Amino acid sequence: MTSLKSLLALVTLSVTVLAQTCAPLPATITLRANSRLPDPFTTYGGQKVTTAADWTCRRNEISELFQRLEVGTLPPKPSSVTGTVSGNSITVNVNNGGTGISFTASIRYPTGNGPFPAIIALGGASIPIPSNVAVITYNNDDIAQQANTGSRGRGKFYTLYGQGHSASAMTAWVWGVSRLIDVLEANTGHRIDTKRLGVTGCSRNGKGAIMIGAFEPRIALTIPQESGSGGAACWRLSDDMSRRGIEVQTARQIVTENVWFSPLFNQYVNRVPDLPLDHHFLAGLVAPRGLLVIEHSGINWLGPFSTYGCMVTGRKVYQALGVPNNMGISSVGGHGHCQFPSSQNTELTAFINKFLLNNTSANTNVQRSDVNLNYNEASWVDWTVPNLA
Repeated sequence: MTSLKSLLALVTLSVTVLAQTCAPLPATITLRANSRLPDPFTTYGGQKVTTAADWTCRRNEISELFQRLEVGTLPPKPSSVTGTVSGNSITVNVNNGGTGISFTASIRYPTGNGPFPAIIALGGASIPIPSNVAVITYNNDDIAQQANTGSRGRGKFYTLYGQGHSASAMTAWVWGVSRLIDVLEANTGHRIDTKRLGVTGCSRNGKGAIMIGAFEPRIALTIPQESGSGGAACWRLSDDMSRRGIEVQTARQIVTENVWFSPLFNQYVNRVPDLPLDHHFLAGLVAPRGLLVIEHSGINWLGPFSTYGCMVTGRKVYQALGVPNNMGISSVGGHGHCQFPSSQNTELTAFINKFLLNNTSANTNVQRSDVNLNYNEASWVDWTVPNLA
């Protein structure tokens, strides 16, 4: 089992390689038809990823592709981020270019002096969180609204950056979590261990959780719950389900429902096979940090075939990095949407123990569905997994 020391070494390597030169993406992205799930280990320019340093450049490239084609630009840390952690509340004050906003999050502390690991919960947690882990409840709708398509450009993020900013609601939520962490890191006297932070959310907030884990490297454990299409599902696999007559959320439908994605994405939703990415790449952006994907095998709209196949494929990035058990996939049905079944307790506890409570011996070897979803990998994956460890 990979030790915490090995995991930290992988992260350190990623940071070190940032100083090296990576080939930039061209100003115009040329789309090329590919009905199968794209290869995370081949760059946009066609070069094979054969080393950990190559992967860091490829990871940066994937992040840029998501921002340019799907979720919009994630702004860097603004010129001024201040705030306080007082009692059970975090207050964040941000100023950028003369415009300022403030927002808050609440903390539920365990009993004791800490410092405690904490899980940031979008809109509140739908999973059982152990009593020795703090919960930070984050009102992501305050940062970027998600009521319907009329929510575009509404929320405090857009007060700061303008209503026409390309960032999707989910990208704005990532930005907000980053600012919460900035304030936690800058303040002393609170009882949160900023090196042991997780994030979770269910359904639409599950989509946000996996996006936050993908784009905020200070998150140690990402737990998206029943995020479905737009989250753990792959667009290509969901389209396949739709062609087979299954009522599932697809790219072309999701942009008519809400503002989770950038307007940039609208032009691609009817040509998904042309995209140089799919959502198994999101798992690759989280790697090598902890990721437990909790899905529902019995709700077609969530795309159980798509989520399972997509995340099994995404786990190959963890395999390439030598840490396959840092990612788990658990798809279980027979319960209401966002009602966490007790049969997944052992898996959830193991991931929290390993990535937030420093129990490196916890068994996080999880890849299962309680029903046969008939995912035929050979039909979707025509590339091999390199050894990047």
